[in-house]
Amino acid sequence: MSLTQPSDSGSTSPVSRVTAQTLLDMKRSSQPISALTAYDYPTARLVDQAGIDLILVGDSVGNAVLGYDTTLPVTMDEMLHHTRAVARGVQRAFLVADMPFGSYHASTSDAIRNATRFLKEAAAQAVKIEGGQRRATLIQSITEAEIPVVAHIGLTPQSVHRMSGYRVQGRTTDAIETLYADALALEAAGAIAIVLEGIPREVAAEITIRVTIPTIGIGAGPDCDGQILVFHDLFNLTFAPPAKFTRRYADASTFFASALEQYRDDITARTFPSDAESYHLPRELRGSQHPASPHLTVKA
Repeated sequence: MSLTQPSDSGSTSPVSRVTAQTLLDMKRSSQPISALTAYDYPTARLVDQAGIDLILVGDSVGNAVLGYDTTLPVTMDEMLHHTRAVARGVQRAFLVADMPFGSYHASTSDAIRNATRFLKEAAAQAVKIEGGQRRATLIQSITEAEIPVVAHIGLTPQSVHRMSGYRVQGRTTDAIETLYADALALEAAGAIAIVLEGIPREVAAEITIRVTIPTIGIGAGPDCDGQILVFHDLFNLTFAPPAKFTRRYADASTFFASALEQYRDDITARTFPSDAESYHLPRELRGSQHPASPHLTVKA
């Protein structure tokens, strides 16, 4: 699919949209896949224009934007709202939407109906579903409904209560073998990619070798086919200690705090807005003084 975007000269140039096949070709050619979350139009535009290959509208919006303690309260309506906003800012990246907790757990028909909404109403190209072998049949059904699915195994945040917290997975022989079996089952079910979260580097590397579809790591070491992080983690906007696997590329929190304090101080000192930042009456109406202000006059 080819789109257009303005060039520096003002003309338009074609933009090749990243597809599921693009991601598969990148794995086959050992070209690393870059991925990042986005939750609104301006950040989506920035992420897309930076050349990131895959944008995930994650249910991490609950923690990063909506102020929830976990991802569990996030609703379908909230996810659709944020996915639509992100889609408006994306021209190139492959757009994936998270299926929130409860949207695919009751029945296959509910899952297909909800997944369909992301493609029809929010312009997503794929949905993401957490879980291993127990989700394989479901993912096969959604895939057969012409909806691409990105799978997610390892530390799955929607299972926070079952896992008794956010814990690294795959640290015993049995757990490792389960992850291997999960990955192969999901590939066989038709998943187009697998997110590997919070597992040992060695396990992620072996899964990446064993499956033919791309693996996208988050806290899974550098040997995956691609990497993803939460946008707000990159810029110190999470108001919490960072996870071991995150890397902060800028301190937007301090930058914003400084600007906000300056804005407050300028208002307190009455230096904002200045006369140059104010609108004025036409010259012919500036005759007599307006009673409401000693600085404003109007024609009698």
